[in-house]
This record gives sequence, structure tokens and C-alpha cells, in this order.
Amino acid sequence: MNPTLELTKDLISRQSITPSDAGCQKLIAERLEAINFKIEHMPFGDVKNLWATYGESGPLFVFLGHTDVVPTGPIEEWSNDPFQPTEKEGFLYGRGAADMKGSVAAFVTSIENFIKENKSKINGRIGVLLTSDEEGPAVNGVVKVVEELNSRKEKIDWCLVGEPTASEKLGDVIKIGRRGSIGSEIKIYGVQGHIAYPHKAKNPIHLATEAINEISKLNWKDKTGQFQDSVLQISNLKSGTGASNVIPGELTLNCNVRYSPSTTTEDIKESVESILKSHNLSYEINWIQGGNPFLNTKKTLIESVKNSITSIIDIVPDQTTDGGTSDGRFIAPTGTEVVELGPVNDSIHKIDERVKIEELTQLSEIYKNILKSLLT
Repeated sequence: MNPTLELTKDLISRQSITPSDAGCQKLIAERLEAINFKIEHMPFGDVKNLWATYGESGPLFVFLGHTDVVPTGPIEEWSNDPFQPTEKEGFLYGRGAADMKGSVAAFVTSIENFIKENKSKINGRIGVLLTSDEEGPAVNGVVKVVEELNSRKEKIDWCLVGEPTASEKLGDVIKIGRRGSIGSEIKIYGVQGHIAYPHKAKNPIHLATEAINEISKLNWKDKTGQFQDSVLQISNLKSGTGASNVIPGELTLNCNVRYSPSTTTEDIKESVESILKSHNLSYEINWIQGGNPFLNTKKTLIESVKNSITSIIDIVPDQTTDGGTSDGRFIAPTGTEVVELGPVNDSIHKIDERVKIEELTQLSEIYKNILKSLLT
């Protein structure tokens, strides 16, 4: 019997599409309570959160994850029912297998084995923080739990996020930071009119062409040496009434920037708005702040993770900061060392999401080694 595989299958079988939890956290809580964890359920709105802790004193190591999954897409395109975990040719298939029910299962089995093998030697505390709001708006999940923990002056020393980080095989990539995200919706106004009488109208498409060209070239250099340069991308451009004989009255432009800690949101806002102003455009702009960037500049957790990977699968991981964002962004500002380590990410959010069964077992062993290196 493979305990990590069996728990992953149990979790996959629960249809926990954001913000639903479908009983996943209750299952995890029961497993942790059986080994003397203190259990706190922290629901906010329609989101379920679990905060579980073991031990009374010493540095605190926390596993951070989520029990929610993205929608399946067309079920008929899956080889099997996405919520019926299926083993085939060494892989486990099902929605959430890699993102991130496999990691959550490995959290639990690694802790169970670590406590069983080291109970009298543990020097510190273990925490597990789970949410059902990572794949959604992320407003009632980890951010709310962190606010509550801050109010209690609870200090997390190390946080291991179970996001799928590997590129080709388990352990080949870990994340030591993430870029931030800021978006904007820009409305540029003209005057609507008949296409045959352009002198009686103002075409916002014509008015904004040069400004849009300048905006599309904006970039900001990374100074940390750990991130890509920050580049503005235009994601949508919309104008017109649908009629070919009408000059439109407005144009809508959507932009997004994934930015490193070297760049501030104020830098980005000022650059965009200065271009709009320089072209004397009539506009309104709505900024949408996503996640903030973070970078782990400390070495204790990084070295523990690297050494644990090498000891189990004999490779040295690359340390990267690319990809989207994660709930680690809510933990890092408290001064916590954050590292992300999880399964191969080539099938996440796709049809026939899958994870290698062998790598589930290895992931649990790596997590256990990390606990041992930091808490004994």
C-alpha cells in the first residue's frame, strides 16, 4: 500500500472546484488530529481554511497548500472521469493530481512519518495551512488567515508551498520568489459620429495609436539578478459599435505587467499615465492590483530543500522565480522564508491532469527530510 497515493486518490475524488472544499480539509484535519495536531477551521465567506499546528515551542515550519481545483473543462475530452482517480502506466490521473492534491497528501504522510520516527527529538513546531480559495479570487483564503495569525503575533519561520514547480522531473526546479502582477483597464474617449463626417467626430482609435505604441514598449529592468525584466503586455483592445459606418466614441485597452521587486506599482502607473497625458488624451484608468512580488534572500530553507532533493533523487534543483503567482505572496511579507516545491507542472489545469505515482512517494520523502533537517 502507498499511503501518499491512497490519500491523493481520496482527495481527487472530492469535487472541490473553487471555492468548494468538498470535505478535503475535514479529511486532512482528521488525519492530523490523530497525531496530536491542534485543529482550527477558519472559514471566511464561502471559503474554508484549515490551520493545524503541532508542538508548543520553538521555530515554526509550515506547509502551505490549497484543496480547491480549477474546473475540468469538457469532461468528454478526458480519458476518464476527472474526479475518478485513475492509475495508468505509472501515472495517477485526475483533476488536482498535480495542482495540488498530490502535494497536500505528501504533506500529511511526510508529517506522519517524521513524527513517528523522530517524536522525542523534535525541536520546534509544525503547521499546515490549507485554503479552498487559491485558484479563485484569493480574498478569503490565506490572506485572511495570515491577518488572524499576525493579530496573535504568530511568527512563521519557514514556509514550504506545495505548488507544482518541476519542469521535467520532480525536484529539477524550486521557486524562491515570484513576480507581482498589476493590471489596468484604460478607457480613451473620443466623439462618436458618422464615418462620412470625420470632422464632426473624434476617433479614439486614431487619437490613441501613438500612445498605445509607446505603452506596448514599456519595460523595467530587474536589479536582483533573480527575475526576468518586467514587460508590459496588452491583453485586449476593444472599440467600435459593430457598424462599419460609425466612428466609435471610446476605446478600451487592457494591460498587465508581471513585475520584480526592483519595480514598484507606482513606477508602472507613472510610466503609463505619463504617456497618456503626453498625447493629451481624454481617458479614465482603473488599476487592478494582483499579487505582490517576493524573493527569498535567506539560505536556511533553500539549502534544506536543495539537500533534501539531492539526498532522495540525486539532482540539484534550479532556483527560479518565473511563472504566475502563489499564496506564498501572503506569507513572505511577514519575514518568513518561503520556498515552493511540488510535482511536475506540465499537465496542470489541462485535460488529463496527472502525476507520476513514484514521484508522489519521493515528494513525501523529500518533505520528511526537510522537516528532519530543520526541526531535529
